[in-house]
Amino acid sequence: QVQLVESGGGLVQAGGSLRLSCAASGRTFSSYAMGWFRRTPGKEREFVAAIRWSGGRSSYADSVKGRFTISRDGAGNAVYLQMNSLKPEDTAVYYCAADRDSTWYPSPHVYQYDYWGQGTQVTVSS
Repeated sequence: QVQLVESGGGLVQAGGSLRLSCAASGRTFSSYAMGWFRRTPGKEREFVAAIRWSGGRSSYADSVKGRFTISRDGAGNAVYLQMNSLKPEDTAVYYCAADRDSTWYPSPHVYQYDYWGQGTQVTVSS
């Protein structure tokens, strides 16, 4: 059974940094893509970043390009989201997700992902 557990959220001032972690277990993830999404109250879950475990190809939402970096460890156990230059509008619950049918490009679409973590709150104060 696939389990995804996020950690690293918290409260930070605007301009600060946080590093989110997603511990993945229950499968061999080498053929998967892993994504980070976020949701704020009253809004749909939105794409943040994704990465293919094999090869490391990544994709980003325009709103986070140049500020956020997604990475994965070589052992296939964890995915990270380094968030720099945080803004109040980055405040959200952040979710880790796994796409078992990934093609060559990591998908930005919520419906493509099969497994989800419980989320971790990120709050950026102005």
